[in-house]
Amino acid sequence: MNQPLRPVCRAPGEIRVPLGFTFATAIAGIKQSGRPDLALAVAGEGATAAAVFTRNRVAAAPVEVGRAHLKGSKGKIRVVLINSGNANCATGPAGKTACERVCKETACMFQFRDNEVFPSSTGIIGVPLPTEKIIAKLSDLAVNLSSSEASAQAFANAILTTDTRPKTASAQFTVAGKPVTLLGVAKGSGMIHPKMATMLAYIFTDIAAGPRDLQQHLSAATNATFNSISVDGDTSTNDTVLLIASGKSGAKLIPATRSKFTHVLRDICESLSEQIVSDGEGATHIIHLSIEQARTREESLQIARAISHSPLVKTAWAGADPNWGRILAAIGNSGVPVDPVRVQIHIGDQQVCRNGAIHPFDEPRAHRHLSQPDASIRVQLRRGKTNLQFLTTDLTTEYVHINADYST
Repeated sequence: MNQPLRPVCRAPGEIRVPLGFTFATAIAGIKQSGRPDLALAVAGEGATAAAVFTRNRVAAAPVEVGRAHLKGSKGKIRVVLINSGNANCATGPAGKTACERVCKETACMFQFRDNEVFPSSTGIIGVPLPTEKIIAKLSDLAVNLSSSEASAQAFANAILTTDTRPKTASAQFTVAGKPVTLLGVAKGSGMIHPKMATMLAYIFTDIAAGPRDLQQHLSAATNATFNSISVDGDTSTNDTVLLIASGKSGAKLIPATRSKFTHVLRDICESLSEQIVSDGEGATHIIHLSIEQARTREESLQIARAISHSPLVKTAWAGADPNWGRILAAIGNSGVPVDPVRVQIHIGDQQVCRNGAIHPFDEPRAHRHLSQPDASIRVQLRRGKTNLQFLTTDLTTEYVHINADYST
């Protein structure tokens, strides 16, 4: 009989590492800060994987190579290699060649096939990948591989760029006496507006599953979590979410275990997406935006994005200003054919807009609600029965400072 899920863990030192994975990090000198900038994860024989990628038409070289490797290996991935500090994007044919060479050298070291290496990069766009620096550190990575929690935590730290903290989540459930563990690691705090993936995220599990099953579960979990958040409305060129299964727990993803795995995977993705938004560049307020009574999910997403991408709305949130008129204007400009006189808006537990017009409310109380680190805004369209929960942030001067100085 399956045991209840253990809670998703976020605090350092509380993560659980699935069986069949080892981790290592190194300093290659890609980051000017001198911090770790290479992260490696190696899976045991028989590991399978699935991924979702950015929909930005300007896709980085590792995205193109990662897609090709998943297809060419039929979902058989043994190594995940990530560099931070350089996106290897908009680097022309040389960028793809550089990525493929790094994969080839990594595969050679471990005696795997080239397409069993899954690459990722994050950092500045338009700068050639320092291939030699990465290759020179591969042997250090290989000798330092470990299955310890400390190594997994170091992996989470090495993939960061403008993040102020690592993002991790893990959980465990039992199938017929066999513990199944999931560990999620992510980075991202700016350029966050998922259109199928967000930032970089890697989810490791020791359940046994085929690539097709993993893809179905990952796509569903991603749509409900990573695709329902936004920090600044910009979709990265490198966005990748990878789900990789070692199969070493002895438990299989079969109909009897599918429900449990679905639930835990979604919890992991939800935790990571919340951590990304809470670490949004310069963010001081996290907004839980509820879009209710839309006709379709896509319609509710369109409205949520219109609200969360409006500089006027976001700056009002930064000042805890209960300016509901800006929210209503963003709804009207979303492209969805809403009837304004049917729209209702709530800030916290107060209705501030009724039938598209002001509803008397306590402004100081609304201001106090928006002054909290986490605030809620609820929009009712009265068009249908579809509801959506969406996470976003305010827009502060600190966001401008971070991104004005990013490459210099």
